[in-house]
Amino acid sequence: MLPPLPAPPPAIRLLVPANIRHNSGGNVYNAALAQGLEQLGTEVTIRPVAGNWPVGSKEERRRLAGLLGAGTTAGTQAGGPAGMPANTITIVDGLVASGAPEAMEAAAAAGHAPWVLLHMPLDEHPDLEARALRAAAGVICTSGSAAGEISRRHGLPGVRAALPGTERGPVAAGSDPPRLLAVAALLPNKDQLILLGALARLQDLEWTAALVGSATADPDYARQVAAAVDRYGLGSRVQLPGELTGEALEQQWNAADLSLLVSRVEAFGMAVTESVARGVPVIVRAGTGAVEALGLGAETAPGPPEGAEPALPGAAVELGAAVELGPAVELGPAVKRGLEPETGEADPEPLAALLRSWLTDPGLRAEWRRRALAGRELLPGWDATARQLLGYVAPKASPVGHSSQPPADGE
Repeated sequence: MLPPLPAPPPAIRLLVPANIRHNSGGNVYNAALAQGLEQLGTEVTIRPVAGNWPVGSKEERRRLAGLLGAGTTAGTQAGGPAGMPANTITIVDGLVASGAPEAMEAAAAAGHAPWVLLHMPLDEHPDLEARALRAAAGVICTSGSAAGEISRRHGLPGVRAALPGTERGPVAAGSDPPRLLAVAALLPNKDQLILLGALARLQDLEWTAALVGSATADPDYARQVAAAVDRYGLGSRVQLPGELTGEALEQQWNAADLSLLVSRVEAFGMAVTESVARGVPVIVRAGTGAVEALGLGAETAPGPPEGAEPALPGAAVELGAAVELGPAVELGPAVKRGLEPETGEADPEPLAALLRSWLTDPGLRAEWRRRALAGRELLPGWDATARQLLGYVAPKASPVGHSSQPPADGE
C-alpha cells in the first residue's frame, strides 16, 4: 500500500481591524506573523475589515458575517474565499471578532467557524467576547497571561498561546548622559503620565528621555502628556517625536540605555523584547503581561534552587494606589502640586525610586546591561511564532521540525 500523500499546505486568510492605523502591537504582530508564515511556504492574505471595532455598527457586523461565510474551518471544504485556495483557514483578529458574536455564531452554524487570534481580552464587553470565542474553531492568544485570563474568565478549554517573535537588532550604543526610551502610542493605558511624574522627581540627576508613539491614536491624552511635560519643566529633557518607524526609530533605539513599558494593562508588550533584542534593559509594570515578555530574556542558572528568581534583564516595578508625595527630591511648590497623584491613581514614587537607583549605581546599570546582552540570545524569532500557530490551526500540514505544544490554558 502506498503511503498517504502529505497534506497540502493551507492558505491563511487573516481578518484585521481597519480602524487601528497607528503602529500598535497587534498590527506589528499580525504583519510579522504573516511574513513568518509566508517564509514557511504558507500563502497569506491580510484583509482589513472596515468598522468601528471592537463593536462595530449593525451594518459593519453584517458585512463581517458575509466575509466569514466565505471561510473554511480546517481547509477541508470544496471552495474557499474568492481568489484563495480551497484549503483556506480564516483567522480573525480578536479586536474584530470579540465584539461581533452574531457573525461568529452564524459562521459556526454554517460550518465555517474561524479561529480567533486574541491580542488582549476585551474588558469592556465580556459577554460579547464570551459568545464570540465559544463560536470559534479555536482561540490563540499572543501571550500566556492572556490565554490564562481568557480561560479563567469564560471557562474556555483549549486556549492556546503563540508568543510574539523578535527580530534581533544591532546592539544599542547608548548615550551620555543616560537615555531613557518609552515606545508606545500615547494612550491612557500606556500611562505615560505616571512616567513623567516619576521623571519630574529626578531633575537633580543627568538624563534625557524620549516618549516615542502616536499622538493621533488619542489626541486628548496626547495633549495631556504634552501639557505634563511643560508643567513639570521637562521640555529640555523629554522629547515627544510622535510615531517613528524605520531608520528614525532605529536611531532612538541605538541611543537608548534603558527602556520602559509601564502600561496599566498589557497582554505581552513587544516593545520589551524589541528592547532586549538590542541589549537594552527594561523596566515594566508588575502584574502585567510585560513581565512575561521580560522573562523571555531572563537568565536561569542550571538547576536553580527552588523558589529562585530568574535574572531579569531589567525589573518589574509595583505601581499601587496613590500615597502622599515623598520628600526624595525637593521641588518648587508649583511643580510639587503637579506631581500630587489624584485619588485612585497610581503613585509614581516607586518608579522614581527604581530609576534613581539605576541612574546613581554604575554597578546596577552594568549588571542590567549584561543581562540584556545575554537575554537577546534567548529570544525566539518570528519563525517560531509562525510554526507554533500553524501547528495549532493545521497540525497535519505543519512544517517538518515543528513540535506542536499542548493548549496553554493559561500555563
